[in-house]
Amino acid sequence: MDCLTAHLGRISYSDALALMRALGTARQRGEVPDLLLTCEHPPVVTLGRGARPEHLLLRREDLAARGIVLHEVERGGDVTYHGPGQLMLYPILDLSRLGCDLHAFLRALERVLIEAVASFGVVAAARPGLTGVWVGEAKLASIGIHVSRWVTWHGAALNVSTDLDAFSAIVPCGLAGVRMTSLSALTGWAPPLGAVAEACHAPFARHMACHLIPTAPEALRDLAAVSQSAAG
Repeated sequence: MDCLTAHLGRISYSDALALMRALGTARQRGEVPDLLLTCEHPPVVTLGRGARPEHLLLRREDLAARGIVLHEVERGGDVTYHGPGQLMLYPILDLSRLGCDLHAFLRALERVLIEAVASFGVVAAARPGLTGVWVGEAKLASIGIHVSRWVTWHGAALNVSTDLDAFSAIVPCGLAGVRMTSLSALTGWAPPLGAVAEACHAPFARHMACHLIPTAPEALRDLAAVSQSAAG
């Protein structure tokens, strides 16, 4: 199964969200193949469907004063932070070809991240009962997805050189006392996000049973625009 992939660079969360939603809807209609988008965002806090108000530790105006945008979104999970130095992986996949098994998909996405960071000398693992990727007691990557008609979007956030102090504005993923970490904190150096994205490609293709085809970001935007136009 072919899967188009593009690295979008730094893109606003609202623009990425609009693109994901458009491409996700197009995937449901069979107008585009499976996709993997990678990117990073300016500072943003997102509230998933399971977010609790007390897990947001600052008021909206206080976040704005720090240059942090707030979004309520349709993904599962609680509250999380995205920002510069954090690699986002947004798979837009038809899970019906993978057995319509949501939990298997989440575990496969964890393995993709674990194998990717291993190429940078970091030994990470999943933790039973918790979604995400961990190094010891510290959380390295968070996962939150949305599934509609067995097509998934949203995805994973891997801390590469993220400002970890930014997580003090929230209770990350609703886990009180959790400590966040990053590749740079663990290794003392920060690989380029593009290199980390490329390190995800081989394990993603293996665990998602697909063949990745590098694609220009503009081509994906064109696909989304054509699909939206056709839908009226």
